[in-house]
Amino acid sequence: MAKSIQQWLDEYGESHQNKTNKRIHWFCVPQIVWTVMAFIYVIPVPEAMASVSPHLNWAVIVSVLAIVFYLRLSLTLAIGMTAFLAACYGLILAFVSAFPGYLLWFAGIWFVILWALQFYGHEVEGKKPSFLKDLQFLMIGPAWLMSFIFQKVGLKY
Repeated sequence: MAKSIQQWLDEYGESHQNKTNKRIHWFCVPQIVWTVMAFIYVIPVPEAMASVSPHLNWAVIVSVLAIVFYLRLSLTLAIGMTAFLAACYGLILAFVSAFPGYLLWFAGIWFVILWALQFYGHEVEGKKPSFLKDLQFLMIGPAWLMSFIFQKVGLKY
């Protein structure tokens, strides 16, 4: 039986109780999503894709697949994650425009730093990262943060 969104969020939350670890996750998780999207963005696209639209690239395709993953769990969270992923994509385009040729370099270094902070947070927490149990938790982390935003503004997920 498939887990509900609440089951996923509750299970993820079990290893994210410590205040310091939570703060680290609020800082790191959104930026890790951005760095992963940046890695995917720099993958060359076939000419057939590029000729359709400059925005038909692997980052957009993977984002659509991620949105489908969230859609299976919660329409509201899928909408929130769509807005977040669109913002990440916009920031990538702005970075590429401002610093041509440096996206991969910057994202790679920042990715390593962010993950070091995440592992430090879990050391403080005293619990292993959830994704070591199930890789799907890599997708749940951003939704877990989004669920707090939704709760704050009174939206149900």
